[in-house]
Amino acid sequence: MGNILRVLYERCVEPITSEESGSLGPHGVSAATIGVSALAHDLFNFEITSQVPEGLNQHVKSSRKAQANWYRKISEAWRQARPPPNTAEEATRLIVETLKGHQKADVEGLLAFYGLPLPHTIVQISAGVPTSLPEGVLFEMQTLPVDARAVADGDTITVYVSTDSPRESACVPRDVQEAAVQRTQARAERNYKEADALHKKIINAGYRVINLPNNEEVLARKYRIRLRGIDAPEGEMPYGEESKQELLKLVQGKSLRILVYGEDQYGRSVGDIYSNGIFVQEVMLKKGGAWHYNAYDQRLELSTWEREARAKRVGLWAAPNPEKPWEWRKDRREGR
Repeated sequence: MGNILRVLYERCVEPITSEESGSLGPHGVSAATIGVSALAHDLFNFEITSQVPEGLNQHVKSSRKAQANWYRKISEAWRQARPPPNTAEEATRLIVETLKGHQKADVEGLLAFYGLPLPHTIVQISAGVPTSLPEGVLFEMQTLPVDARAVADGDTITVYVSTDSPRESACVPRDVQEAAVQRTQARAERNYKEADALHKKIINAGYRVINLPNNEEVLARKYRIRLRGIDAPEGEMPYGEESKQELLKLVQGKSLRILVYGEDQYGRSVGDIYSNGIFVQEVMLKKGGAWHYNAYDQRLELSTWEREARAKRVGLWAAPNPEKPWEWRKDRREGR
């Protein structure tokens, strides 16, 4: 447990620049990193010393003994999380769920101590992972952890699925299998030029050899995924970059469950995406990161989530009259 927390702490803490130095929290890290990194640091320290951080008494009313009980519970919940929280919202959800039987003022005080968002500012998730495959699903996939570079915009990502999975193992082309074996042999012989050439052949066939954190290599198939039912601003449009970053926060480093319903005209698999049990399209709509693409998906809940974001004027709805991405693309095609 301690090692997990230490690694997360070291990963989250970023160097503090002179521009950031004026906005430091109680742990001496920048405002951008204070939440998750400081909490990870204190949980790691608690595992070693059983001591809660100094200064917490200024934010909560309960005794030090009660505070220690919180940290024990949070440490256990953190250990069981797969993967552990990596964003401020994920950390808030974990704390709120773990301490849901405790005083509201204490929970909010603990969140404030770490600069984490309060519960009422977090998007409330109503849709969970289906317990059975919904009608219309062609197949489902469980991806390898998603790389940051895989997110093209707010509604399209590239994922990889291990060929060890039953569905994939049955359809790997023979030449790809042979190239993967030959590449392993070439690397063992330190013939890296040949290994690189073989990997290029694998990539051109729609596969890739992925290096996992445990130094294991796995052959994986590439899929481009179009998020079903939403349409995000294009990168050149207002709020295009913000939409992309919102999706990135939801999927980066996560192994996703994707329910595939079909394929679009560009060869992308169209599907619903679940990240740590969260329906990604729901969050994107509720945060104003995308439009409901009702020309292709008439689900009433998607329309409801878009209306909620419009009413709150969050995300792209902060603009008085945001341009519809499908109209923007049409104008570009027609040279307007």
